Amino acid sequence: MEAVPDQDTSVCTHCDRAVPVANIDLHYAHCSRKLEKCKICGDMVPRKNEEDHYLNTHAPVSCSLCSEAMERDILDIHKGENCPQRIVTCEFCEFPLPAIDLAEHQEVCGNRTELCHLCNKYVRLRERFSHEARCTGIIQDSSVGSSRNVREAEGEQGARRRPQNDFSTKRLIFTIAITGIAVILGSFFLQRKVEPSDVH
Repeated sequence: MEAVPDQDTSVCTHCDRAVPVANIDLHYAHCSRKLEKCKICGDMVPRKNEEDHYLNTHAPVSCSLCSEAMERDILDIHKGENCPQRIVTCEFCEFPLPAIDLAEHQEVCGNRTELCHLCNKYVRLRERFSHEARCTGIIQDSSVGSSRNVREAEGEQGARRRPQNDFSTKRLIFTIAITGIAVILGSFFLQRKVEPSDVH
């Protein structure tokens, strides 16, 4: 078989395609009458389908979760990665919630504590993995090792060091006494004299 030599081609000024020179006039007449170049993507689209092409390919669409308008071709990426209303799970409790609420939820959830069964200490959930990596596994005395017990012991020492504040109690009694005296004096001075005409 003989190889067919390459035909001479010419570029259509309407669609920028290479067309054999022998067919260029016929192609151009058909192309310019029936096809239109999309101004957005550059694809050649039949004139009768130009509006459908725009609506189905390029028209802005709204996200069903957050109602943000965007191009259709990035909608799936938006819903999967960027939408603030997409459902994600908390890394600490695996609770599903909207992405916009995740940071606030994890701030609270990560501060919860669990008892480390290796060393008998309470550890924040956000610090659990780093704690497990460096935990020696030596169980400490629960009266000393537990952070809750340490705080309680510090609180008891603080209570012993603090002097009893009698000033506020004395001040309260003084205020009540002055108020009582003022009421008695007020009722004494402002008491109306009963006139004989008022008595029946």
